[in-house]
Amino acid sequence: MADFESLLTRWQTAGILDRATARHIRAWESEQKHPAGQSLKSVGWQVIVALILGAILLACGVALFVSAHWDKIGPFTRLAVVLGMVSLFHLGGSWARKRFRVLSTALHAVGTLSTGAAIALVGQIFNIHEHWPAAVLMWALAALAGWILLHDEAQQTLTLLLFPAWLLSEFSYYAEGHIGENVYAGRFLIVWAILYLTFFLGSKRRIVQGILFAVAAIASVVGVVVLLDGWSSWGDQTYLSLGTRTWGWVFIAAIPLLFAVFKFFKSVITVAAAICFSIALPWCQRIGTLNHTGEDGRYTSYVGSEPNLAAHALVAAFAVFIIWWGVRQTSQALVNLGIVGFAIAVGWFYFSDIFDKFGRSLGLIGLGVLFLAGGWALEKWRRNLLAGMGKAELSDEEAL
Repeated sequence: MADFESLLTRWQTAGILDRATARHIRAWESEQKHPAGQSLKSVGWQVIVALILGAILLACGVALFVSAHWDKIGPFTRLAVVLGMVSLFHLGGSWARKRFRVLSTALHAVGTLSTGAAIALVGQIFNIHEHWPAAVLMWALAALAGWILLHDEAQQTLTLLLFPAWLLSEFSYYAEGHIGENVYAGRFLIVWAILYLTFFLGSKRRIVQGILFAVAAIASVVGVVVLLDGWSSWGDQTYLSLGTRTWGWVFIAAIPLLFAVFKFFKSVITVAAAICFSIALPWCQRIGTLNHTGEDGRYTSYVGSEPNLAAHALVAAFAVFIIWWGVRQTSQALVNLGIVGFAIAVGWFYFSDIFDKFGRSLGLIGLGVLFLAGGWALEKWRRNLLAGMGKAELSDEEAL
């Protein structure tokens, strides 16, 4: 235990330990050899930040060096450089594992990231471009192997990010150029984002939870934007085939629901709600057709769409659902994310449906009032929710 002094003082104050026992514990702990940096919990956040930045800079520097000299070296030399780059990082991580665990984790993470670049470069060297999603799968398998062998948070995070990326890549490969490609991609992003936002609530692996939460929050916003593109199409584009749509729903709904079953109460309801939300949102559109005749006399048509009032209401309602679920799970992060999502939905409605109906000056005045009054109301609402969550946690502790 890295910091036991505060706990000893607390236990002495509560009368659990007497002075003699506490003195013996201090003496025994002082005689033990605590290896430096054996886990992320035993080092300061400054060291973690420095190691993360160092790993990123190291990876970028190696990539720039290789790219600068890439045209000057032959194919087999390129292959040797690529394999040496991956091996060097992983060997360095193995060497540092018993000396400085956090440094070892960072080096192995850079090695796994370099594996993705190595797969792409090897494909370029030998002109392997037939099915590019297979490269993402190979990268994900490399991360999975690292997770199985090392059991660390960096490899777990990369694995959990790369496998959904591979599924989305496979679908996009077969759906490219068809009507509905963006709709299914947006559904995929939203459902998987909600799965990752809720699946790791309360996890002891804080870095995994934090990174996946941040990525999922961004993916949820991107997914909504992509879904709002609706069923746009150019010219003679065709709809997705039945087989592609079937596999799309396997990736969108079946697999996330299977994962959510492992944490039934925390994830299944939210994933099911995200599926329903992603099904309904693309149909909340005003659809129009634009006909165009080019200079060469060729006639083309463009089917476009823009969100209607139901789309704004649906997005705001889903944000409220996330807030409600965050309160049920006593998760401040989910509550804050839902509040931000609701604010974005209100601002989006104002800009798209209200701002243009006023003059520029009145529109800016209304925007200022919206920011001031709305920000105050949302912050008051947020504080009341968090205060209620705190009281609920205290009552649960007292009941225990």
